[in-house]
Amino acid sequence: MSRKVLEAVEELADPILKEEGLELYDTEFTKEGKSWFLRVYIDRPEGKVDLDDCSRVSERLSAELDRSDPIKGGYYLEVSSPGAERPLKKDSHFQRAVGERIFLTTFEAIDGRKKFEGILEAYTNGQVTLDLDGDRVEIPREKVAKARQVLVL
Repeated sequence: MSRKVLEAVEELADPILKEEGLELYDTEFTKEGKSWFLRVYIDRPEGKVDLDDCSRVSERLSAELDRSDPIKGGYYLEVSSPGAERPLKKDSHFQRAVGERIFLTTFEAIDGRKKFEGILEAYTNGQVTLDLDGDRVEIPREKVAKARQVLVL
């Protein structure tokens, strides 16, 4: 059910986001306790997402969700930016983060470790290339358990 819900939400959100000069970064539909949450993460190709962007998209998307009713039952809609330490889940997320500091964990040890933090040098053909303070490591995408950008102050 969750995949169908996300596809319907993404289809409804796409034209709204294009009109606002924004793009869909990710969606989640999860149950926490007794409540369901529909989370829509939005981004701006050039620049940052602000509270007004989130508010406008939330209002417009809520109206579309009420009209088309792709989700049976109650849920909470949350629209936000993916944040400074945004998760990297899709190929496009990795490609966009090239040159940035990232942290990732792997399902199995690579070179004796499962946690890596460094500069994402490249992402090509499903291969993550990291610069770990001068040491270079290549990690196949399918071995990445979780990845996120790191806020550098």
